[in-house]
Amino acid sequence: MFVDSHCHLDRLSHKTHGSDVAAALDAARRAQVSQFLAVCVSLDDMPGLAALSREHDDVVISAGLHPLHTPTDEPDVDAIMDAATRFDAVAIGETGLDYHYRDSVPADVQHARFERHLIAARKLGLPVIVHTRDAKEDTLALLEKHLDPSVGGVLHCFTEDLDMARRAVAMGLYISLAGIVTFASAEALRDVARRLPLDRLLIETDSPYLAPVPHRGKPNEPAWVVAVAECIAETRGISVDEVAMQTRANFYRLFRAAAPEVSAELRDSLSRAGMV
Repeated sequence: MFVDSHCHLDRLSHKTHGSDVAAALDAARRAQVSQFLAVCVSLDDMPGLAALSREHDDVVISAGLHPLHTPTDEPDVDAIMDAATRFDAVAIGETGLDYHYRDSVPADVQHARFERHLIAARKLGLPVIVHTRDAKEDTLALLEKHLDPSVGGVLHCFTEDLDMARRAVAMGLYISLAGIVTFASAEALRDVARRLPLDRLLIETDSPYLAPVPHRGKPNEPAWVVAVAECIAETRGISVDEVAMQTRANFYRLFRAAAPEVSAELRDSLSRAGMV
């Protein structure tokens, strides 16, 4: 029923499941989460992510280098494309710009890295997973320059303003909301959730980070994506089922390489609902 469109399964470490990824996934499945996108932050992690995907049919992966990660070697476009192809990634990323921590990785390094990922995504025809913080105009400018709108991408764990969200959607991007939308201080973000078209929203945990209310302060886990859906449903005045169904349809529309996992029965159901 639900999809966790962005989680870091290789970084899960929490008391409730003793760092056991399989147990965390089983808990999520019991909560009706039936698809997971395990997002890469370093190309060195690709073999381990690929092994997770082979072990679990409901896990797909991406290929990329986080804007704040410091690699031994900076990957060029060919290296990014090779990793994505060799390990059957369904997306490129996460990549992007984070000027909040520009002292960690200089802005010019982030800029060049993001551009290489966008070029790789365009060449492969894969959607891009974008991390953006305090870098609105530069992020949008690079996306406008390189993004193939017919393929698109997502601004993940979105925390920026409504203007940025609308401009991104106009480019062919989706907006993904994480646990932050449930925080008491996040009324502006809930306004984004309320005012954007539902067919442009995704939900995620970004686990093990940013646990939603009522789990704040704990390591996050994929099962808790349900809390994000519940918050969006309450904000919009619609049912949780509608949020789950539409964001699931959105996920498969964006991440087309994951779409074969959808059953014929679900495709028929989505079609009857006008969601595909």
